[in-house]
Amino acid sequence: MEYHTVDIKGYTAKLPILPLPSGIKIAFFNLHGNTEMTEHCGKELAKLLSDCDVLITAESKGLQLTHCVARELGHKYYAVARKSKKLYMQDGIETQILSSITTGKEQNLYLSKHDADLLKGKKVGIVDDVVSTGASLAGLEKIVELAGGILHKKAFVLAEDAAADRTDVIYLATIPVFA
Repeated sequence: MEYHTVDIKGYTAKLPILPLPSGIKIAFFNLHGNTEMTEHCGKELAKLLSDCDVLITAESKGLQLTHCVARELGHKYYAVARKSKKLYMQDGIETQILSSITTGKEQNLYLSKHDADLLKGKKVGIVDDVVSTGASLAGLEKIVELAGGILHKKAFVLAEDAAADRTDVIYLATIPVFA
């Protein structure tokens, strides 16, 4: 197996290079189960998000990362946009997002009324693991808007390929896309 090594603010990660159905290959970044890397990235992102009132992420890889960032910032709650509608979310909000590089299909995002109320009128920081095409990010931006939040910052551990050229996001390190 091939790997790509990236330095994430002093943490070295060895990422497997995996093919996608589209024919490109990506350096696969997975926080699930890696407590050391998640804690490191959470602490580093917290430094960039200290002026946010509340955080939001989309399930699933952003969950533990956002938990760490929120804890570092002393936030009691953070909002979670779910990818399936749960019974307790009947009075929440939803939006559709276009196909992201890793899902390959359109998805919906759902936010409970409780989480929507957390965002209303607050400076919101979006947190996630990787920004690439921006499709998932656009969905989170729409959720923040629908909830009445003030989009303040968009922070990621990694910016993939052309996303590193975006001026509206902040990130800890970059990774390429492979042909």
